[in-house]
Amino acid sequence: MRFTTAWCRTRRLGIATAVATLAAIPALATTSAAHAESIVYPAALHDSFYGTPADIADRQPGDILAVRAVPPPLGFPGTDAVQLKFRSTNSAGEPISAVTTVLSPQGGAPGRPLVSYQAIINALGLECAPSTALYAENPLRGIRESPGLLVAIQRGWSLAIPDHLGPNSAYGAAKVGGQITLDGIRAAQRHAPLGLSDSPVGIAGYSGGGMATAMAAALAPSYAPEIPIVGSAYGGVPMDIGKMAEALGESAHPAFGLAMAAALGLEREYPDRMPITDQLNASGRELRDRIANACTNEILLAGAGRSIADVADPEVGMTLLDSPPVRAVLDENSVEKIAAVPNAPVYEWHSPTDGLIPLQSITTTLRRYCEAGVSVQTEPTPDADHITAAVIGLPGALDFLDGRFAGLAPSSNCRTS
Repeated sequence: MRFTTAWCRTRRLGIATAVATLAAIPALATTSAAHAESIVYPAALHDSFYGTPADIADRQPGDILAVRAVPPPLGFPGTDAVQLKFRSTNSAGEPISAVTTVLSPQGGAPGRPLVSYQAIINALGLECAPSTALYAENPLRGIRESPGLLVAIQRGWSLAIPDHLGPNSAYGAAKVGGQITLDGIRAAQRHAPLGLSDSPVGIAGYSGGGMATAMAAALAPSYAPEIPIVGSAYGGVPMDIGKMAEALGESAHPAFGLAMAAALGLEREYPDRMPITDQLNASGRELRDRIANACTNEILLAGAGRSIADVADPEVGMTLLDSPPVRAVLDENSVEKIAAVPNAPVYEWHSPTDGLIPLQSITTTLRRYCEAGVSVQTEPTPDADHITAAVIGLPGALDFLDGRFAGLAPSSNCRTS
């Protein structure tokens, strides 16, 4: 199936409204069927390719469910593209379907390196996922890292770019993001026409995509030990989503919308453990509905300058963050709290003046990896904001992966004290 401009435009129709809040919510109420029914999920895309087959429970993680050829996205000349729908697993261990878009250099040699790149998707709408955003006519809904990704393809690599937030666009749910990432790699290696079955594998990403990448690296030894990962490169990672929630929600913050969005994303992924929707006041429900199917810029604009006090009772909201069920969900989705360590070298970068993410959590996590014997190279960028650091650090990340594909010994500046 070949895409047309009309097709791309049609894909962008039909997204409804709704959402909830992460740093911003009160009292832990008893979860009920009524609560589950009140959760707002993203509006479905009008495209049967994304449907889940009835026999998905009979499939194994990484099994291919559907394949379609697509045109190269704008800005990716000399590239072949294919989208794979595959079986993955959600945070409750249940089967789900997911999609990855694989971009390859035309005439690429079999066995060429494969990089799974988890794009920056701080979003709640399914239209914001890479399989659609790569074809967005509105550049504000596109993939921010596209120029750097083209460089990777020009090095002769294939890129698998998964919709790592899953079928519910569960922003903030790093565990499912990591599992989708790993299953997307499995699918790419199992699709014989790509010639990637024997390829060395790297994983990379920044910010929300970095969170999925870091989680995939930590989960790989147990979830997908057969994948030949040679290294992971990630930057700007919220290693502890609970600490980030507290920082963004306690007082008015320009990025409060991201906390709001992550709350709903986690509620979507954990409907029985995250009682968010029932706790919102009228203003909170209005904000929820406004960003339910929004992408990053729209979420930031809608939530700018707000805090817990604007969307719910602030006292009860902070109590919710400390409740055992909610704290367990936050820890399950915080790389800092995951006991497992990667089984391949790590490259990490961030701005030392990044006011969005908890920097100490990065230090603590990497120190633990070093103590476990993992080779870690961390590279603080020059002082920059969160998004600028993504651009500054990506070339170094690509060079790191290039060295791993070439079989070179990794550099390390590990600190264990």
